[in-house]
Amino acid sequence: MGDKAGTRVFKKSSPNCKLTVYLGKRDFVDHLNHVDPVDGVLLVDPEYLKDRKVFVTLTCAFRYGREDLDVLGLSFRKDLYISTIQAFPPPQQEKKPLSHLQERLLKKLGQHAYPFNFTIPQNLPCSVTLQPGPEDTGKACGVDYELRAFCAKTAEEKIHQRNSVHLVIRKVQYAPEKPGPQPMVETSRSFLMSDRSLHLEASLDKELYYHGEPISVNVQVTNNSTKTVKRVKISVRQYADICLFSMAQYKCPVAQVEADDQVSPSSTSCHVYTLTPMLGSNREKRGLALDGKLKHEDTNLASSTIVKEGANKEMMGILVSYRVKVKLVVSLGGDVAVELPFVLMHPKPTDQTSSQPQSIAPEADVAVATNLIEFDMNTPSQVDDFVFEDFARLRLTGMKDEDEPFC
Repeated sequence: MGDKAGTRVFKKSSPNCKLTVYLGKRDFVDHLNHVDPVDGVLLVDPEYLKDRKVFVTLTCAFRYGREDLDVLGLSFRKDLYISTIQAFPPPQQEKKPLSHLQERLLKKLGQHAYPFNFTIPQNLPCSVTLQPGPEDTGKACGVDYELRAFCAKTAEEKIHQRNSVHLVIRKVQYAPEKPGPQPMVETSRSFLMSDRSLHLEASLDKELYYHGEPISVNVQVTNNSTKTVKRVKISVRQYADICLFSMAQYKCPVAQVEADDQVSPSSTSCHVYTLTPMLGSNREKRGLALDGKLKHEDTNLASSTIVKEGANKEMMGILVSYRVKVKLVVSLGGDVAVELPFVLMHPKPTDQTSSQPQSIAPEADVAVATNLIEFDMNTPSQVDDFVFEDFARLRLTGMKDEDEPFC
């Protein structure tokens, strides 16, 4: 026995245990020029299937209304992408090359195991969940990806819960290797009965921040007017563009600082303010965009969306961006404000075989990562070195799971 940890594989079986799906990971990375393929293995019971087939469907859907409001055939859900393949019996067509994980799983699981592959189109959105309110029930609004395997004679046949498997996966993006230029903005404001103006200059120390990392905002005020700056308000705002039947934008402050730093006429001021946008201090805000959430796991604020040039935004579901707003409260003269856009994302992991986002400074209440998969490429003899982890919690004998199909 060596001290090497085995390859971690996720699995989930149908309630009657006649169908089992194996996946090496739950997060699939959008690299802008391609998306990680969804490749897994299906284990079937041929005696149970008889003359039926096994199909696997990948669906990307945008739910824009509460699930308990789906009545009279009206569903607050828009399917952005659906792809169905026949996994058993395997079709007589050109077979796709198998991944290293698939080869190992097929060798371990035996003759009744069959591979399947999906390619997620690049123009589809990343997984985003809109934070529900305390009174909301059912599935949360947002964009999610679902993998479904089921037994039927045809793909159009009604799917039964007892012989089907439902798995929620995520499409994620990592921070770009080359960040953009340092954000900086300035503005001047003239007032009535004042010959000279108030000048505001604001900047960030960089354009790209990781989740949990503090943001430093440099604010410089040159007050040549006759007005007095009473307070300085700094806020980090999340903007969510909803791309459905029409475009709509929602904004929500996720971090705020207010300072009584007065700037008298004919004087200057220079201060650095620090803010850290985190989910922990925003859990009561309904509709806040979060990174796609897997059941029974915590998540974080939604990452900034990087859109490939020329992409159709109508298919993107939810586009997330962030800005820092700097506002000067001027006595008897109105407010002076500027905004600084920046990018908030997860760093690209150093271990390329792992696709679980890692924060540079994780929040205290974030659950441990559950999508780590490690391959030891130098030890091909360790064919059976797997660690299987169930997608679902253990079901009680005889208990139906219609109420929680995504456990």
